[in-house]
Amino acid sequence: MKISYHNSHEQFSPSELLDFVRHAEEAGFDAAFSSDHFHPWAPAQGHAGFIWAWLGAAMQSTRKLSFAGITIPGDWRYHPAIVAQAFATLNEMFPGRLPWFALGSGECVNEHVVGREWPDKQERNARLEEAVSIIRKLLAGERVTQHGRIRVENAQVWPPSAHAIQLMGAAMSEGTAESVGSWADGMLTTAPDMSTLTKIVSAFRRSGARKPMHLKVDLSWAPDEHTALRQAHEEWRFLMSGREASQNWKTPEEFERNTQQVTPEDMRKSVLISADLDQHVQWLRERAALGFETLNLHNVGRNQHEFIAAFGHHVLPALRASAPRNAVTQR
Repeated sequence: MKISYHNSHEQFSPSELLDFVRHAEEAGFDAAFSSDHFHPWAPAQGHAGFIWAWLGAAMQSTRKLSFAGITIPGDWRYHPAIVAQAFATLNEMFPGRLPWFALGSGECVNEHVVGREWPDKQERNARLEEAVSIIRKLLAGERVTQHGRIRVENAQVWPPSAHAIQLMGAAMSEGTAESVGSWADGMLTTAPDMSTLTKIVSAFRRSGARKPMHLKVDLSWAPDEHTALRQAHEEWRFLMSGREASQNWKTPEEFERNTQQVTPEDMRKSVLISADLDQHVQWLRERAALGFETLNLHNVGRNQHEFIAAFGHHVLPALRASAPRNAVTQR
């Protein structure tokens, strides 16, 4: 199991994230994960850097961290041929440091900017599976022409990727998890409570057998409980109205307007909030026991350097000391 640092492009400038990821490597994190947004969730967050430019800079700025991320290849912002070219380019420059990447069906707030119709979830899922098939063929060196939901004309990646990239499916529900198991190389998921998470894992295992799983953990740590709760509310309440509704909102202003009723205490339903580092160790151990290959830790607050130092000193060593030898990367 790897412990990964989450780089939130919605919340911080690309240059700040470079500083954070260098610190994360020094503090003992094994890997780094990058979000991919055109807009932030809310205007106050104020950032949304370009993932592909940033990944190249981040790999150059670090020594050995492996990287991953999530993107939407459904022919809105990114045609799948462009995604395949991006993968191959990064793997040529930094061999083996992009072992996997998650692909999802997307949110309107990011994808509608190209002026295309935003279809329902069923159609987006179908486009996602078609896009994954195109990406796989291109990374394998094939020349691709097809006229399905996504049109491709004589596309070929030069040269094809010399290093295999596992294409994970992003799943936030039992139904999506079971579907993802049938076509993806593995699953990326997130869930705030163990009951929901266990159900998602079980659904994925019904079709995904022994394929790898990765988990994004939204947490809020600060030296005192009041600050931990406050920063969770200030920074991350914008995802508290349900995925189905929010996937169709078009602007950061809509996210802000539609989550005004969320209280700080409501945040405990979706974010692991505590000033107690041992409590975070316990929460993460419970989730690791479900068999995840990566725990991607996203501290939703602004106190990134403080978080990296505290978790690097206390939480990461505690997780590694208690995990099975074959589950956690030995440093």
